[in-house]
Amino acid sequence: MATNKREISIRRLSMDEIDAFRCIRLEALSREPTSFASRFEDWADLPDEEWRQRLNNPVFVAFLNGQPVGMMGLSRHRPSKMAHRAALIGVYVHKSQRGTGIAENLLNKVADYARSIGVLQLELAVSAENPAALCFYRRHGFVEIGRIPCGFLHNDKKIDEVTMVRRLNG
Repeated sequence: MATNKREISIRRLSMDEIDAFRCIRLEALSREPTSFASRFEDWADLPDEEWRQRLNNPVFVAFLNGQPVGMMGLSRHRPSKMAHRAALIGVYVHKSQRGTGIAENLLNKVADYARSIGVLQLELAVSAENPAALCFYRRHGFVEIGRIPCGFLHNDKKIDEVTMVRRLNG
């Protein structure tokens, strides 16, 4: 009898894994265009070297049966007085995998990595028109600290950007 086995793994991409990065990033930008500051067109024709450079920031990808289905990046602040802070970037989970725990597992993996490099605070910006993401972040300890009116423009539509933060204990 055949079974549908779900083999899920989450790992930080290496500089050599630009194809997996390109696949999940372009999927995110094409399927959820209002959720990101970048547009699909901003990334679609990047040369391989640019994709490698973007992996200088850690990017964690969830794989289901070997295929990328989610991602979450981390961008640490560079000035020494701000190096205890990092922003979650490029957060995306394929629609069919939402509610399965993949986003939570990605967040846990990224938070553990952040702690390991001395980050004390995670920050993020999310579209005010993404209630599912706002709810997810609140459930996982993020609090809203501000809004930027018209933080995003998408097809001439003004969308507020919500800024959230979570302290990492330990």
